[in-house]
Amino acid sequence: MSEGMVPAATPELTQDEKAYAGLAHALMISTWWIGPLVIFLIKRSSRFTAFHALQALLWQAIYTLLYVGGMFLLIAVVFAGTAAMPPGKPAEGQLPVGLLIAMPVVWLILVGGFVITLTLGIVYCLKAMRGEWARYPIIGRWAARIAGS
Repeated sequence: MSEGMVPAATPELTQDEKAYAGLAHALMISTWWIGPLVIFLIKRSSRFTAFHALQALLWQAIYTLLYVGGMFLLIAVVFAGTAAMPPGKPAEGQLPVGLLIAMPVVWLILVGGFVITLTLGIVYCLKAMRGEWARYPIIGRWAARIAGS
């Protein structure tokens, strides 16, 4: 069977399924995890739509964990730096050295995650609208197993 052919057992995708699958990817850019979750819950009967919405949800879960972890890292560094200052000396004008290291790391997590979210949202929205069963790297296999695809 050639690459562009659809197996005979796979039913034809409706425009509705393609639109909702694409919308799940596009909505994750602006609504974070809420849009894909709503689409996943509403259109769970469609394996195609559930698969695409689940990919967006899994990415948002990973990004949220990185985001929260980055914030905890930043808070821990600030508190550790403040606690390490010698007592009796004013802390004015002093910046904890750990903060200078942690801040760029947290910034990279936040900005890098947003760029990845934007890229995944646009690229996979277009693929879903064309009716492709396109998988995110790594996460796509998990979503396929969960959605039963």
